[in-house]
Amino acid sequence: MKRILSIQSHVVFGCAGNSAAVFPMRRLGMEVWPINTVQFSNHTQYAAGWQGMAMPAGHISALCMGLSDIGVLGHCDAVLSGYLGSAEQGDEILTVVAAVKAVNPAAIYFCDPVMGHPEKGCIVAPGVTRFLTEKALPVADVMAPNLLELETLCDVHLTDLAQTRASAHQLLARGVKMVLVKHLGRAAREPGRFEMLLATPEGDYLIARPLYEFARQPVGVGDLISALMLANLQAGYDAVSAFERTNAAVDTVLLHTWQVDAYELQLIAAQEAFAAPLIKARAERLA
Repeated sequence: MKRILSIQSHVVFGCAGNSAAVFPMRRLGMEVWPINTVQFSNHTQYAAGWQGMAMPAGHISALCMGLSDIGVLGHCDAVLSGYLGSAEQGDEILTVVAAVKAVNPAAIYFCDPVMGHPEKGCIVAPGVTRFLTEKALPVADVMAPNLLELETLCDVHLTDLAQTRASAHQLLARGVKMVLVKHLGRAAREPGRFEMLLATPEGDYLIARPLYEFARQPVGVGDLISALMLANLQAGYDAVSAFERTNAAVDTVLLHTWQVDAYELQLIAAQEAFAAPLIKARAERLA
């Protein structure tokens, strides 16, 4: 059994951050150790707002020290980071990553560089974007940005697939072993589809799923994509197979969510897709 330390946000109601990631990874057979960077009543894109707080400085370090004290930190196979409540939390996470790799050199760091989208109501604390660009990027084994985050990481404006592939390879050139661009958006090859790009030193792959017309777009899809990709990799699937399984499972979740006209992701209703996804679309290797 693989063990994943998942450090990201938590919402009491709904599906975002660890609340979107932990259950699917466990359903895939992972032992997941969640640490919350923030604890909110609900995600931040509700018009009525939210209640809660970012965890204080030292919280992540203290919890991981506790794991080290009982001798389990060396059994961690992967660290997943997502939404940060402060830039200081990022520094704590990198200290944890170094500690994990010191006792388990085979462990990997999967960084979901959540930078926020103010126009949607998703806001990150000052300094988080700079931390992700300057400190997390050189350490990460896998990066999973969306298009806007990839633009920030590479300081470029992207309008097509070729540019996006080139930017992903900039990250590979800086030491990242795998880049998953979670949503190509305006750079997609075919409008009207949800396209994702997987870039590796061995080749690039494109995959797509239907783009459902929601009255309000569900939150937490990116968190779910990162969690499933990591869990599939840890389950022993090669990068392309993990990519295909992730895409299929996310499509099933979104279809269930759309069919019942829900705002929150229907993870429970679609849970069979995590362990046994029905793969309708295969990844296309790009020339």
